[in-house]
Amino acid sequence: MAWDNDIGDEPTGAIRDRPPDLRSPIDPEAPVGGHHPPPDAPRHLADEPEHDWTAAASRLMPLLRAGGTSGTSLADVDREQLAAEGLRTHALPVVDPGPAGLTIAYAMREGGFDVLVNADHLLAWAIDPERLRDAALENLRLWSGLAAWTDEVEGRRRIISSDTGEGSDAARILLPEVRSHLAEELGTEARVLVGLPERHLLVAGAYHADDPEFAELFRDFVGAHADDADEPIDRRVFELVNGELESYIL
Repeated sequence: MAWDNDIGDEPTGAIRDRPPDLRSPIDPEAPVGGHHPPPDAPRHLADEPEHDWTAAASRLMPLLRAGGTSGTSLADVDREQLAAEGLRTHALPVVDPGPAGLTIAYAMREGGFDVLVNADHLLAWAIDPERLRDAALENLRLWSGLAAWTDEVEGRRRIISSDTGEGSDAARILLPEVRSHLAEELGTEARVLVGLPERHLLVAGAYHADDPEFAELFRDFVGAHADDADEPIDRRVFELVNGELESYIL
C-alpha cells in the first residue's frame, strides 16, 4: 500500500528511548540506505589478452581468408619491422600464406567477436611468429577434435561438411589429420573435391569420373554460398591431391 503525504496518515517513525551507543560495533547485517558493496576490482590492464601472452595463448585461432588479403607477412617480420608497423594508427593484421593461394590470419576469440592479431600484439607478448602459429594451430586442433561432421549419402554421391557456426569450420582444412580424414572417407574410389566458400563452412564431396553432373552441382553450391556469405573466402572448387589442397578446374 502506498502512503499519500497529502492526507498526513503515513506511519509514524520509530522513536528512540535512549541515545545511540557510538562505541558499539556496527551490525554488518544492518541495512544502509543507498549503500552498495563495491564491485570486484577489474583485471589489471597488463592481464588482458592484448597485453598478456598467458591470457591470449588459449584464445588464439587461425582464420582462412581470401587470397591477397593485405597484412604484415609473418615470414618477413623482425622486431624493428614490428615496431614500425605497430606505430601505425591502424596496424595491419599479421598473415601467412595459406594453401592454394589463400591467406591465413590469426585472431583472439573475445566472447562473440574476434580480434585480429597485429604487430602491436606481437610486441606486447614478446613472442616470435612460430610461437603464435603453434599456439593457434594447437587450439584449432583441440577444437576440431570435438567438432561434429555432417555426412550425407545419396547412392554413390557423398558429402561431408563442417558447419558448426563457431567460425572455425573452413580453417579445419589446415590440419593434416582433417585432410587425412576426408581422403580416407571419400577418396577410396573417387576424387575428393573441397569447398571453402566462407569461414563457417567446409564441404567435401566424392567425385566419380562417370558422374560429371556432381562436380557441376558442387561448384554451383560452393559459389552460391560464397556469394551470399558475410565473410566469404573463395568460390573456387579445390581438390585434395596427396593430402594437399589444390585448385580444381572443371
